[in-house]
Amino acid sequence: MLKILKSGFFTTVQDKGRFGFRDKGVPVAGAMDNIALERANRLLENEEEAAVLEITMTGPTILFEEPTFIVLTGANMSATLNNKPVSNYKVYKIKNGDILSYGRLENGIRSYLAIKYGFETNVVLNSRSYSKSITSLVCLKDNYQIPYAPCDSFEPKISELKVDDYFDEVSLGVAKGPEFEMLTDKQLEQLFGSEFTISKDNNRMAYQLNEKIDVHDKSMLTSATLPGTIQFTPNGKLIVLMKDGQTTGGYPRILQLTDKAISILAQKKAGEIVSFKLF
Repeated sequence: MLKILKSGFFTTVQDKGRFGFRDKGVPVAGAMDNIALERANRLLENEEEAAVLEITMTGPTILFEEPTFIVLTGANMSATLNNKPVSNYKVYKIKNGDILSYGRLENGIRSYLAIKYGFETNVVLNSRSYSKSITSLVCLKDNYQIPYAPCDSFEPKISELKVDDYFDEVSLGVAKGPEFEMLTDKQLEQLFGSEFTISKDNNRMAYQLNEKIDVHDKSMLTSATLPGTIQFTPNGKLIVLMKDGQTTGGYPRILQLTDKAISILAQKKAGEIVSFKLF
Protein backbone atom coordinates (compact mmCIF):
# COMPACT_ATOMS: atom_id res chain seq x y z
CA MET A 1 0.00 0.00 0.00
CA LEU A 2 1.10 3.57 -0.74
CA LYS A 3 -0.05 6.31 1.64
CA ILE A 4 -0.29 10.01 0.80
CA LEU A 5 1.09 11.70 3.91
CA LYS A 6 0.77 15.18 2.43
CA SER A 7 -1.03 15.93 -0.79
CA GLY A 8 0.52 18.07 -3.49
CA PHE A 9 -1.27 20.68 -5.57
CA PHE A 10 -3.03 18.21 -7.88
CA THR A 11 -2.10 14.52 -7.94
CA THR A 12 -4.16 11.92 -9.79
CA VAL A 13 -3.94 8.30 -10.91
CA GLN A 14 -3.67 8.05 -14.70
CA ASP A 15 -2.99 5.40 -17.33
CA LYS A 16 -3.08 5.62 -21.14
CA GLY A 17 -6.74 6.62 -21.08
CA ARG A 18 -10.33 5.54 -21.47
CA PHE A 19 -11.17 4.56 -25.05
CA GLY A 20 -14.34 3.45 -26.81
CA PHE A 21 -16.80 5.62 -24.91
CA ARG A 22 -16.57 9.00 -26.64
CA ASP A 23 -19.94 8.42 -28.28
CA LYS A 24 -21.36 8.42 -24.74
CA GLY A 25 -19.69 11.75 -23.95
CA VAL A 26 -16.86 10.19 -21.90
CA PRO A 27 -13.49 11.99 -22.20
CA VAL A 28 -10.34 10.01 -22.98
CA ALA A 29 -8.60 11.19 -19.76
CA GLY A 30 -5.23 9.48 -19.17
CA ALA A 31 -1.77 10.93 -18.70
CA MET A 32 -1.31 14.42 -20.16
CA ASP A 33 2.29 13.59 -21.10
CA ASN A 34 2.28 10.19 -22.79
CA ILE A 35 6.03 10.39 -23.48
CA ALA A 36 6.77 10.47 -19.74
CA LEU A 37 4.19 7.75 -19.00
CA GLU A 38 5.53 5.36 -21.62
CA ARG A 39 9.18 5.81 -20.64
CA ALA A 40 8.40 5.20 -16.97
CA ASN A 41 6.53 1.96 -17.64
CA ARG A 42 9.17 0.83 -20.14
CA LEU A 43 11.97 1.15 -17.57
CA LEU A 44 9.97 -0.93 -15.09
CA GLU A 45 8.99 -3.40 -17.85
CA ASN A 46 5.34 -2.84 -16.97
CA GLU A 47 2.35 -3.36 -19.22
CA GLU A 48 1.63 -0.30 -21.38
CA GLU A 49 -1.66 0.20 -19.52
CA ALA A 50 -0.07 0.27 -16.04
CA ALA A 51 -1.36 3.19 -13.95
CA VAL A 52 0.95 5.88 -12.57
CA LEU A 53 0.62 9.00 -10.45
CA GLU A 54 0.47 12.28 -12.37
CA ILE A 55 1.81 15.07 -10.13
CA THR A 56 1.13 18.68 -11.10
CA MET A 57 3.20 21.71 -10.01
CA THR A 58 3.93 20.64 -6.42
CA GLY A 59 4.38 17.07 -5.29
CA PRO A 60 3.05 15.04 -2.38
CA THR A 61 4.88 13.27 0.45
CA ILE A 62 4.45 9.52 0.05
CA LEU A 63 4.97 6.56 2.38
CA PHE A 64 5.60 3.11 0.88
CA GLU A 65 4.30 0.30 3.08
CA GLU A 66 5.55 -2.57 0.90
CA PRO A 67 8.77 -3.17 -1.06
CA THR A 68 8.71 -2.28 -4.73
CA PHE A 69 10.61 -0.46 -7.50
CA ILE A 70 9.83 3.03 -8.82
CA VAL A 71 10.71 5.41 -11.64
CA LEU A 72 10.15 9.18 -11.83
CA THR A 73 9.73 10.88 -15.22
CA GLY A 74 8.42 14.14 -16.65
CA ALA A 75 8.96 17.39 -14.80
CA ASN A 76 11.88 17.67 -12.38
CA MET A 77 10.45 18.44 -8.94
CA SER A 78 13.62 17.97 -6.87
CA ALA A 79 12.43 14.67 -5.44
CA THR A 80 14.11 12.96 -2.48
CA LEU A 81 13.90 9.43 -1.15
CA ASN A 82 14.46 9.37 2.61
CA ASN A 83 15.88 12.91 2.25
CA LYS A 84 18.42 11.87 -0.42
CA PRO A 85 18.07 13.30 -3.96
CA VAL A 86 16.75 10.98 -6.67
CA SER A 87 16.91 11.42 -10.43
CA ASN A 88 14.33 11.11 -13.18
CA TYR A 89 14.42 8.17 -15.59
CA LYS A 90 16.19 5.84 -13.16
CA VAL A 91 14.94 2.68 -11.40
CA TYR A 92 15.03 2.83 -7.58
CA LYS A 93 14.43 0.00 -5.13
CA ILE A 94 11.94 0.81 -2.38
CA LYS A 95 11.82 -0.74 1.09
CA ASN A 96 8.93 -0.84 3.54
CA GLY A 97 8.78 2.53 5.32
CA ASP A 98 10.59 4.56 2.65
CA ILE A 99 9.35 8.12 2.14
CA LEU A 100 9.35 9.95 -1.19
CA SER A 101 9.08 13.74 -1.08
CA TYR A 102 9.00 16.49 -3.68
CA GLY A 103 10.58 19.92 -3.53
CA ARG A 104 11.12 22.81 -5.90
CA LEU A 105 9.79 22.62 -9.45
CA GLU A 106 12.81 22.91 -11.76
CA ASN A 107 11.27 22.45 -15.20
CA GLY A 108 8.05 21.31 -16.82
CA ILE A 109 4.83 21.16 -14.84
CA ARG A 110 3.81 17.48 -14.60
CA SER A 111 5.85 14.70 -13.03
CA TYR A 112 5.05 10.98 -13.10
CA LEU A 113 5.62 8.29 -10.49
CA ALA A 114 5.51 4.75 -11.84
CA ILE A 115 5.68 1.64 -9.69
CA LYS A 116 6.48 -1.97 -10.59
CA TYR A 117 3.26 -3.61 -11.92
CA GLY A 118 1.36 -0.31 -11.66
CA PHE A 119 -1.15 0.98 -9.11
CA GLU A 120 -4.19 -1.20 -8.44
CA THR A 121 -7.01 1.31 -8.16
CA ASN A 122 -10.53 0.54 -9.39
CA VAL A 123 -11.08 0.08 -13.11
CA VAL A 124 -13.92 2.23 -14.47
CA LEU A 125 -14.87 1.80 -18.14
CA ASN A 126 -11.67 -0.10 -18.86
CA SER A 127 -9.33 2.46 -17.30
CA ARG A 128 -7.92 3.41 -13.90
CA SER A 129 -7.63 7.08 -14.94
CA TYR A 130 -9.24 9.56 -12.56
CA SER A 131 -11.63 11.91 -14.35
CA LYS A 132 -13.98 14.48 -12.86
CA SER A 133 -17.00 13.34 -14.86
CA ILE A 134 -16.48 9.60 -14.34
CA THR A 135 -14.71 8.70 -11.09
CA SER A 136 -15.83 9.57 -7.58
CA LEU A 137 -12.35 10.80 -6.58
CA VAL A 138 -10.25 13.07 -8.77
CA CYS A 139 -7.42 14.63 -6.75
CA LEU A 140 -5.63 12.59 -4.08
CA LYS A 141 -5.97 13.88 -0.51
CA ASP A 142 -3.97 13.51 2.71
CA ASN A 143 -3.98 9.97 4.14
CA TYR A 144 -5.38 8.45 0.95
CA GLN A 145 -4.07 4.92 0.32
CA ILE A 146 -3.39 3.29 -3.03
CA PRO A 147 -2.86 -0.47 -3.32
CA TYR A 148 -0.04 -2.02 -5.30
CA ALA A 149 1.48 -5.51 -5.63
CA PRO A 150 4.69 -5.83 -3.55
CA CYS A 151 7.90 -6.65 -5.42
CA ASP A 152 11.08 -7.80 -3.63
CA SER A 153 13.21 -8.64 -6.63
CA PHE A 154 13.56 -7.10 -10.07
CA GLU A 155 16.54 -6.91 -12.42
CA PRO A 156 15.71 -4.30 -15.08
CA LYS A 157 17.17 -4.73 -18.54
CA ILE A 158 17.78 -0.95 -18.56
CA SER A 159 18.07 0.77 -15.19
CA GLU A 160 18.46 4.36 -16.41
CA LEU A 161 17.71 6.49 -19.47
CA LYS A 162 19.47 9.57 -20.73
CA VAL A 163 16.73 11.44 -22.57
CA ASP A 164 16.46 14.56 -24.65
CA ASP A 165 14.59 17.20 -22.68
CA TYR A 166 11.56 18.14 -24.77
CA PHE A 167 10.30 20.70 -22.24
CA ASP A 168 12.18 23.51 -23.96
CA GLU A 169 10.66 22.79 -27.38
CA VAL A 170 8.45 25.65 -28.57
CA SER A 171 7.21 24.38 -31.94
CA LEU A 172 4.09 22.19 -31.79
CA GLY A 173 3.51 19.81 -34.68
CA VAL A 174 -0.04 19.98 -36.09
CA ALA A 175 -2.14 18.45 -38.84
CA LYS A 176 -4.97 20.20 -40.68
CA GLY A 177 -8.29 20.04 -38.86
CA PRO A 178 -11.67 19.44 -40.54
CA GLU A 179 -12.37 23.19 -40.86
CA PHE A 180 -8.82 24.19 -41.83
CA GLU A 181 -9.89 25.32 -45.30
CA MET A 182 -12.03 28.11 -43.85
CA LEU A 183 -8.91 30.06 -42.89
CA THR A 184 -7.98 33.10 -44.97
CA ASP A 185 -4.45 33.81 -46.16
CA LYS A 186 -4.09 36.44 -43.44
CA GLN A 187 -5.31 34.06 -40.73
CA LEU A 188 -2.88 31.40 -41.95
CA GLU A 189 -0.04 33.91 -41.80
CA GLN A 190 -1.03 34.85 -38.25
CA LEU A 191 -1.40 31.22 -37.22
CA PHE A 192 1.95 29.94 -38.52
CA GLY A 193 3.98 33.13 -38.41
CA SER A 194 3.33 34.08 -34.78
CA GLU A 195 4.14 32.87 -31.31
CA PHE A 196 1.38 32.35 -28.76
CA THR A 197 1.50 32.68 -24.98
CA ILE A 198 -0.05 30.08 -22.67
CA SER A 199 -2.94 31.67 -20.76
CA LYS A 200 -3.45 31.27 -17.03
CA ASP A 201 -6.63 29.43 -18.07
CA ASN A 202 -5.05 26.03 -18.61
CA ASN A 203 -5.79 22.64 -17.08
CA ARG A 204 -6.44 19.02 -17.99
CA MET A 205 -9.51 20.04 -20.01
CA ALA A 206 -7.99 22.72 -22.25
CA TYR A 207 -5.18 25.21 -22.77
CA GLN A 208 -6.19 28.69 -23.88
CA LEU A 209 -3.77 31.00 -25.69
CA ASN A 210 -3.58 34.73 -25.02
CA GLU A 211 -3.01 36.04 -28.53
CA LYS A 212 -5.83 36.07 -31.10
CA ILE A 213 -6.00 35.87 -34.87
CA ASP A 214 -8.55 37.63 -37.09
CA VAL A 215 -12.18 36.97 -36.17
CA HIS A 216 -14.59 34.83 -38.20
CA ASP A 217 -18.35 34.43 -38.59
CA LYS A 218 -18.53 30.76 -39.54
CA SER A 219 -21.26 28.76 -37.76
CA MET A 220 -21.28 24.98 -37.64
CA LEU A 221 -23.09 22.08 -36.05
CA THR A 222 -21.64 20.56 -32.90
CA SER A 223 -19.05 18.02 -34.06
CA ALA A 224 -16.63 15.48 -32.62
CA THR A 225 -13.39 16.62 -30.99
CA LEU A 226 -10.27 14.85 -29.70
CA PRO A 227 -7.44 15.59 -27.28
CA GLY A 228 -5.22 17.99 -29.22
CA THR A 229 -8.04 19.53 -31.27
CA ILE A 230 -7.53 23.29 -31.67
CA GLN A 231 -10.82 25.18 -31.70
CA PHE A 232 -11.17 28.65 -33.28
CA THR A 233 -13.72 30.86 -31.54
CA PRO A 234 -15.58 33.67 -33.40
CA ASN A 235 -13.58 36.35 -31.56
CA GLY A 236 -10.29 34.88 -32.81
CA LYS A 237 -9.27 32.97 -29.69
CA LEU A 238 -7.58 29.56 -29.89
CA ILE A 239 -8.50 26.78 -27.45
CA VAL A 240 -6.48 23.53 -27.38
CA LEU A 241 -8.47 20.62 -25.97
CA MET A 242 -6.54 18.28 -23.69
CA LYS A 243 -7.09 14.85 -22.14
CA ASP A 244 -10.20 15.71 -20.08
CA GLY A 245 -11.65 17.89 -22.84
CA GLN A 246 -15.23 17.56 -24.05
CA THR A 247 -16.01 15.05 -26.79
CA THR A 248 -17.93 17.50 -29.02
CA GLY A 249 -17.79 21.22 -29.74
CA GLY A 250 -19.38 23.90 -31.86
CA TYR A 251 -16.27 25.88 -32.83
CA PRO A 252 -14.31 25.23 -36.04
CA ARG A 253 -11.58 22.61 -35.57
CA ILE A 254 -8.75 24.17 -37.51
CA LEU A 255 -5.76 22.13 -36.30
CA GLN A 256 -4.94 18.85 -34.56
CA LEU A 257 -1.83 18.45 -32.39
CA THR A 258 0.38 15.42 -32.88
CA ASP A 259 0.78 13.06 -29.93
CA LYS A 260 4.25 14.45 -29.21
CA ALA A 261 2.92 18.02 -29.36
CA ILE A 262 0.29 17.18 -26.73
CA SER A 263 3.06 15.98 -24.42
CA ILE A 264 5.12 19.11 -25.07
CA LEU A 265 2.16 21.40 -24.39
CA ALA A 266 1.23 19.42 -21.25
CA GLN A 267 4.57 20.48 -19.73
CA LYS A 268 4.02 24.21 -20.42
CA LYS A 269 2.76 26.68 -17.83
CA ALA A 270 1.17 30.11 -18.01
CA GLY A 271 3.38 32.69 -19.70
CA GLU A 272 5.39 30.22 -21.80
CA ILE A 273 5.52 30.49 -25.58
CA VAL A 274 4.48 28.05 -28.32
CA SER A 275 4.17 28.13 -32.10
CA PHE A 276 2.64 25.82 -34.70
CA LYS A 277 4.30 23.84 -37.47
CA LEU A 278 2.21 22.04 -40.08
CA PHE A 279 3.12 18.41 -40.81
